[in-house]
Amino acid sequence: MTSQQLEERSAQLEARVAALESDLARLRPLLTLVAQGNVAQFQSPWWQKVAGSFQDNPAFDKAVRLGQEWRRSAE
Repeated sequence: MTSQQLEERSAQLEARVAALESDLARLRPLLTLVAQGNVAQFQSPWWQKVAGSFQDNPAFDKAVRLGQEWRRSAE
């Protein structure tokens, strides 16, 4: 391996380590919560995260109304 190839390899490794350090810095608060057993905030059901997101949305209200009309017509 030439010295230029070694320098390129070293630069690539440094970039990868920098990316890993950045990712770890973002994950560290979450890892701390998990290590302390404070994971309740991650255990909420998926539907609680989206509940109410269509409130006062005319398109959603119309979709609900059309669905109700269709179900009534199928009876």
